[in-house]
Amino acid sequence: MSELAKQEKIELLRLARRSIELLLRERRADVLVSETLGLARPGGVFVSLHCQGHLRGCIGRIRSPDPLFRTVQEMAIAAASQDFRFYPLHPDELPELEIEISALSVPEPIRPEAVVVGKHGLIVTQGCSSGLLLPQVATQYGWDAETFLSHTAEKAGLGPRDWKSPKSRIEAFTAEVFSEKSLMELG
Repeated sequence: MSELAKQEKIELLRLARRSIELLLRERRADVLVSETLGLARPGGVFVSLHCQGHLRGCIGRIRSPDPLFRTVQEMAIAAASQDFRFYPLHPDELPELEIEISALSVPEPIRPEAVVVGKHGLIVTQGCSSGLLLPQVATQYGWDAETFLSHTAEKAGLGPRDWKSPKSRIEAFTAEVFSEKSLMELG
């Protein structure tokens, strides 16, 4: 996946925020159109929502045939209203809301010894069980590669050492991560 330009990132964040605002204030789940050519390409994406520094929702798609601008909006709406770990966002939370987008590369098989913390996000799959953690999670918690693999296996509902099983498939991806805050800091 080619890197997004600053203006494309700004537009994706604007579309995500506007989608959430429409959902919370007008109870509409409209997908707004983007005329930016680079945002019409398909791609996987996760949208993470934070309020006062705390996670309030995070939902994404590893792969999507839909245009990136559409997937971002759909995942923003889902993160605001459908993440089972949290109650749905309330309109009063909008002023405190911080949106972070992770635009994903296509996942590829990786050997455990090739995992680079801070660069790779991981997917561990065994049978019908699958768990995914974004690259920034390992960095945030200060994990080494083995700890990262263990937590990804646990996210799949597996044991912490099950990533070592020959029945498990390990895939890695990279993510271009940006937020409203990070773009404001860049100026």
